[in-house]
Amino acid sequence: MSKQVITVDAILFDMDGYVFWLVTLIDSTPGVFKAWATFSRDYHLGDSEAVVHATHGRRLYDTLKEYCHIEDEAKLKREIDRFEDEVIEGGPKVLPGAAALISQLASGCPLNWNIVTSASSGYAPRALERAGLSLPPVGLITSDDVSHGKPHPAPYLAGAAKCSVDPTKCLVVEDAIAGLKSGRAAGATTLAVCTSTPRQTITDSDANPHYIVSDLTKVSACWLDGRIQVTLDVSED
Repeated sequence: MSKQVITVDAILFDMDGYVFWLVTLIDSTPGVFKAWATFSRDYHLGDSEAVVHATHGRRLYDTLKEYCHIEDEAKLKREIDRFEDEVIEGGPKVLPGAAALISQLASGCPLNWNIVTSASSGYAPRALERAGLSLPPVGLITSDDVSHGKPHPAPYLAGAAKCSVDPTKCLVVEDAIAGLKSGRAAGATTLAVCTSTPRQTITDSDANPHYIVSDLTKVSACWLDGRIQVTLDVSED
């Protein structure tokens, strides 16, 4: 077992984003595949699974505009709502280790962790509630809160600001290449979780995460002098 211990002021999690399938805190696999199958049929996109892979980690606002060529803002909002409803019906479920890690963080200062997601403000709270996870006391950063989605640094810069913490003193926990790039561009330490993207794909990419773990069961946190001490099992399974 290979252990790494780091100390940070805040932890910023990717959540689910529903734009992709198996992620950091929540697994929305059934709903996401169902939703993209519906939209691929309605908009003649072809292979819906290929679309799922290609849109991994990005905002639905951006991907529906690109793939479905929706330019009218009112229609785009309606279609985002329709997509989200299908994903929720699929039943998002909490991933291994997520609830325990959030509980460890909540036992200290509840203001030093946040969720930064590519999902909308309409979807994210519902998905967390459906999966049995608590909302961060400081509130979420969703796709509606930023003008640029991942891999732009804007989402994680906003997440750090929400916690009143310098982004360079944050740990970003992500499963997607786009999200890892976003966290790195924001100046944060990045932790890749291999719940949707194979380890080799991550290491071969230009995301350059500082650390990689298989899932959140390999991560634990405790409070030490007002900061978060994070222990990582970075051994390859």
